[in-house]
Amino acid sequence: MTPESHPLTGPDDLTLDPPPGCPAHGTGPGGLHRLHQARDLEALYEDLRERYGPVAPVLLHDDVPMWVVLGHAENLHMVRTPSQYTRDSRIWTPLREGMVKPDHPLMPHIAWQPICSHAEGDEHKRLRGAVTGAMATIDHRGLRRHIGRATQRLVNRFCESGRADLVDQFAEHLPMAVMCHVLGMPEEYNDRIVHAARDMLKGTETAIASNEYIMGCLLRLAARRRQRPEDDFTSHLINHPAGLTDDEIGQHLRVVLIAAYEATANLLANTIRRVLTEPGFRAQLNGGQMTVPEAVEQSLWDEPPFSTVLGYFAKQDTELGGQRIRRGDGLLFGVAPGNVDPRVRPDPKADMQGNRSHLAFGGGPHECPGQDIGRAIADVGVDALLMRLPDIRLDCDEQMLRRTESIASRHLMELPVRFTPRPQQDETAAPSHTPVPMPRQRISFDVGPVPPRTVPVDEPAEAPRRWDGAASEPPQAGAGAGAADADVAARAPRAGRAAGTGRPRGAWQRLLRWWRGH
Repeated sequence: MTPESHPLTGPDDLTLDPPPGCPAHGTGPGGLHRLHQARDLEALYEDLRERYGPVAPVLLHDDVPMWVVLGHAENLHMVRTPSQYTRDSRIWTPLREGMVKPDHPLMPHIAWQPICSHAEGDEHKRLRGAVTGAMATIDHRGLRRHIGRATQRLVNRFCESGRADLVDQFAEHLPMAVMCHVLGMPEEYNDRIVHAARDMLKGTETAIASNEYIMGCLLRLAARRRQRPEDDFTSHLINHPAGLTDDEIGQHLRVVLIAAYEATANLLANTIRRVLTEPGFRAQLNGGQMTVPEAVEQSLWDEPPFSTVLGYFAKQDTELGGQRIRRGDGLLFGVAPGNVDPRVRPDPKADMQGNRSHLAFGGGPHECPGQDIGRAIADVGVDALLMRLPDIRLDCDEQMLRRTESIASRHLMELPVRFTPRPQQDETAAPSHTPVPMPRQRISFDVGPVPPRTVPVDEPAEAPRRWDGAASEPPQAGAGAGAADADVAARAPRAGRAAGTGRPRGAWQRLLRWWRGH
């Protein structure tokens, strides 16, 4: 599906120069925009959409040409058509021709690896099957309980102080704590692994050392699970019939850990920020017009964890969104611009409750296999946080919030908040803003003793009524006094206890008898 036709062009055509007098800041050869120099990527994407349509030519670092896919339908077509587009960067023309050097800033995102997200065909089925098979063994009810306990532990760290930074002390910790549990290495979760993950993603001078530290944790885990399997993701990945090698195991553990961590940390921070800075958003939550899961989905529409994904590569000459795509061209999967495509969302501020057709988790063969885990972390984490700290509020002007923005994502650097100091809670208890000891004794539903109704033994017993109003089968004739006595005992209320047994009658039975007037 493509919109109105546009002239077929290529990303290196010189006919795309900006018009005279146009303040084309951050442009390179041919007047193409350098994405990494853009001051406002959101505004740039809209300018590109207006000028080129749903697919636009741009430049990456070192003026490497690329296409950015801005249309919702075009993005879905690209990710769902493996016969035309692949994630195997080895066919990328700039890489094959030496334009992309080994030290290119985006090489960690683009370089081919022996993982399912870069494979296709039978190899993709083998690797992807192992990952999804291991994911299928996760007990999601147990996982949500663990997320709740992890949230309680994190909130206990700062709830008594009345102040916190919810990025540094919450959003960046909860996903790592949960993923370490899912993978089977809860003992590795600490401040160091969180900082290593953040450092590696930022691409600092110590990023290589941080990556080595994380890979060391994962390789030690894999070695332990080969010797002593347990009921966790890593053990099931190792023992899957696909028979992954040690290198494949390590690389997939790294992808699962880092991708889930980065995406969910951004999702948590973005959702909480909206609650704190948009009164209407919070009012809908407090008033019951919107649930926390619906708030999370709205955030996935408006601020997806990844703005774009690098990258897809054309396997043949083709056409997309009115543009001529040559074999070996690279394309950016445009998540954020695709989510605000005017053809599917004429009003970019429109409420998208109940609509999950956003691009945040991709689509096609490479759709994110762990999206349910990310949703669960955000749903439970945000809900428990707001329950514990109901008066939480932003502790600075909204304009002072700082973000790091790259081609791939926008990351909130800090989220300072204030709230009424509250005591710590037992991490196994349900979150509450008014913690009180819960009574251990079970509350009885008995209101008072009701005298039993005497029924003569030889009187024909009334056929008991079912919930649907129909009479059940009457006692068979000749069953004897014992059967009649049993029927009378079953129908005689004695302060909520079955006659002659001393066993409490169920609450549902007592409710039915009260409803019928017995």
